[in-house]
Amino acid sequence: MIRRTLSASLLAALFMATPALAEEATIGRPIEAGSLHNGRLDMVVYYVPTDGGLLEVTATFAPKGEGDPQRVVMGLADRDSVAFSMPGYRGLLYAFSRSGEKVTVSTEADKHPRSNALPD
Repeated sequence: MIRRTLSASLLAALFMATPALAEEATIGRPIEAGSLHNGRLDMVVYYVPTDGGLLEVTATFAPKGEGDPQRVVMGLADRDSVAFSMPGYRGLLYAFSRSGEKVTVSTEADKHPRSNALPD
């Protein structure tokens, strides 16, 4: 009985001490979707190839509570990368990068406060 209680307590302490990890999804084919569910927004992303060698990446962000979805569409050339936070949802960066036919999307806490940033 004491061993089970100790094991359960140790396991709970490990989960509480573990920092929140960033999420990542890699998309390797056109129209194949990936999703991230970190923070206050859920996101679904996919791409389609366009003329000129770009991949047109579409990301739709939906609030977990009330609110309207927001959509971002961008063209990525090979080895392009971009990171941004969504308006009204500071504190979480969404990073998109392309390598060949693969697009990787990740989230992480924004650790770089901006002096000109407006409050939420």
